[in-house]
Amino acid sequence: MKSSDAYSASGRERVDPTRDQPRLEVVIVSGLSGSGKSTAIHVLEDLGYYCIDNLPLVLIQRFLELCEASLESINRVALGVDLRERQFFGEYPRVLDEVRRAGYALQIVFLDASDEVLVRRFSETRRPHPVAGGGLPIDGIRRERELLAGLRERADRILDTTALTVHQLREQLQGLFRHPLTADRLTVQLVSFGYKFGVPTDADMVLDARFLANPFFVDELRPRTGCDPVVAAFVLEREDARTFLRDVEQLLAFTLPLYRREGKAYFTLAVGCTGGRHRSVALVERLARAIADRGHGVQVRHRDMQR
Repeated sequence: MKSSDAYSASGRERVDPTRDQPRLEVVIVSGLSGSGKSTAIHVLEDLGYYCIDNLPLVLIQRFLELCEASLESINRVALGVDLRERQFFGEYPRVLDEVRRAGYALQIVFLDASDEVLVRRFSETRRPHPVAGGGLPIDGIRRERELLAGLRERADRILDTTALTVHQLREQLQGLFRHPLTADRLTVQLVSFGYKFGVPTDADMVLDARFLANPFFVDELRPRTGCDPVVAAFVLEREDARTFLRDVEQLLAFTLPLYRREGKAYFTLAVGCTGGRHRSVALVERLARAIADRGHGVQVRHRDMQR
């Protein structure tokens, strides 16, 4: 419907919600069964997104057009897409390309988790895997992973929920989507982690800080974290740490603008130490300030600090 044809109930011309405003922000939420897609949709709905789960892909373009023509003020939409919509799933490359060409601010978020964790989640809920065909959950997980590989490759954002609780996933999503997406800057997520708990699989770059002096072996520092000024000073005021931070900041000063130039909206840097409690936390906190000073959006997550 054109804005010239649309009128409010009072008879006055309705203001076209797309006039002099950016097109709809569209988030496609997909991923493996059991990885947290339902949680993601609920979080986005709480944040003000108009959400529909399992909308047939062939209807997405028409749905977005209706949202723009709606009398309601709809400017943020989230759509859940997965293998339940099998009849049209093979159409997703064409459909998503059409959405981008239409000028919508499209972002694809893919939720993933390790096979072992997904098997455990299905065991705990006692639900059959939707792709297992009555067989074992692991068979369905592997089949689904294969079928979704192409969509995962197209994702703008991959969230690995292997080590996340529901509450942690909710907090991460709120940090990502609480404010409107901005196209003029790169958002950097800094993640501290412990190697003993595994490397984050959604990281674009991983740095190993285990060569630095470890506060764990100092009795008065062991129970504290890298957020404590005393621990931070122990880690950061040594020459090797200062050199490391200087070189990392120079690396990021060079690479982040290039990532943005290539169209990347998010960049995840993971810094690891043995337990993820002291050295990596202190480094991430310091790097966050340096990156923010360069005008990039920054999000910080200390994955293993409370373990």
